[in-house]
Amino acid sequence: MLGRVANTIYWMNRYLERAENYARFMDVNYNLSLELPPNEEQQWKPLVVITGDWELYESLNSKVEKSKVNYFLAFDENNPNSIYNCISLARENARAVRPEITKEIWEQINSLYFLVKQGLEQKRLDDKELRGFLTEIKNGCQLVYGMYDSTISRNEGWDFGKLGQVIERADKTSRVLDAKYHLLLHSPAKVGSSLDLIQWAALLKSVSAYDMYRKKYGKLTPSSIAEFLILDTQFPRSILACLINAEKSLITLCGSSVGFSNIAQKQLGALKSQLEYDDINDIISQGMHEYLNDIQLRLNEISSSIYNSFFDIEIHV
Repeated sequence: MLGRVANTIYWMNRYLERAENYARFMDVNYNLSLELPPNEEQQWKPLVVITGDWELYESLNSKVEKSKVNYFLAFDENNPNSIYNCISLARENARAVRPEITKEIWEQINSLYFLVKQGLEQKRLDDKELRGFLTEIKNGCQLVYGMYDSTISRNEGWDFGKLGQVIERADKTSRVLDAKYHLLLHSPAKVGSSLDLIQWAALLKSVSAYDMYRKKYGKLTPSSIAEFLILDTQFPRSILACLINAEKSLITLCGSSVGFSNIAQKQLGALKSQLEYDDINDIISQGMHEYLNDIQLRLNEISSSIYNSFFDIEIHV
């Protein structure tokens, strides 16, 4: 497969995963805001911080307001990571690799594009309209995933697509967990309070982990939730589970499960192995924020190495 085609498929899936995660975060945060005191900055700033675009938001907006944050994350054309831009870029990538995907996938991505375009044209959505929009984005992206799983041959394109999806998913899980530990809970006195439990439940719901977590652990505790979202090997949105699936795709693409064939496989294998032997109590005692920040930096390095190993084709004159 051409590096250009593989790169396009990889990013098509990353953009779809990013858009779905933004819709998840926004929808759950809206629910959470109904149960918390009316402090807009405390409720909505963490949502922007999770995405890593706080500096951009500050440059475009004078203050933190629910309507401004929702517009920035959903429709702002100046935000390269807004749902609108992610779906638009996913569609352009899908168009570029149209022969590599099925008719059903193309039509569904195209449908998502017209959905976000219609939302942009409306400029501002009221709460009911926005929540309906977010639900359609989540359902629409999951429909693409289902079509991808059931209609695409397990070839190189499949592995590059899945690789992009799980790398993006691992990054977003680490960010939403980091935001809870570092931003949502300002006072140690609130640990264990009803407010604390509401926030932890909302965090689990934002990654569709609430039901599976309760089935495994029952009681909501910060350490168990962190362990589930970082180190669980069976829940598909945990960081470790994402890395396990990413490694499977890299092994297939590299053709070797022994050692490593390139720097991307080496870095990913090292990070996955570290998480397999990490203990949640050691992570918490050493610093959750520092641990998650290191994971995010290493995921960025892995993404760069994937590009250099597979997509960056040197032209010889």
